[in-house]
Amino acid sequence: MRDSHLAPALQPRSLLFLLVALIPPAVASLLGSALTMRGLVSWYPLLKKPFFTPPNVAFPLVWTFLYALMAIAFWRILRARPEAGPKGAAVFWFLAQIVLNIGWSWAFFFERSPRLALVVIGALLVSIAMMIRAFRRIDPPSAHALLLYFGWVAFAAVLNGAIILLNP
Repeated sequence: MRDSHLAPALQPRSLLFLLVALIPPAVASLLGSALTMRGLVSWYPLLKKPFFTPPNVAFPLVWTFLYALMAIAFWRILRARPEAGPKGAAVFWFLAQIVLNIGWSWAFFFERSPRLALVVIGALLVSIAMMIRAFRRIDPPSAHALLLYFGWVAFAAVLNGAIILLNP
């Protein structure tokens, strides 16, 4: 069996872990959306944006996918058997990046501070990299899946930086 380091998915304990794994991304999605709404309608449209800015409709689609991916990866970590390795660092970095993910929405849209948001997104990238590293030790497929998340946040950091340059 390929995933012998994981508890079976349909066991009651694993299903409980699924519920637990869904909570942080759901909270990040809901809080991030609420914080974003403050600046999305009245402030964000007034900013000069670079030519590579995706259309607004792309953001909720991408983030829905990424939050689902985070939940599945975290679920796999929570289901990992003890012999797969200690989970403390993986759980810590997962929760740290969730907090920083929310923090970026707060800094950029709620506080309307692209400069502060750039600092937060830098910390977010570090925390995602540390999470991927910790996940790789326990469950390499989870770590590999989260490379998409890292790539999107790196793109968002470039976009954030370009907005700062275009709006001195």
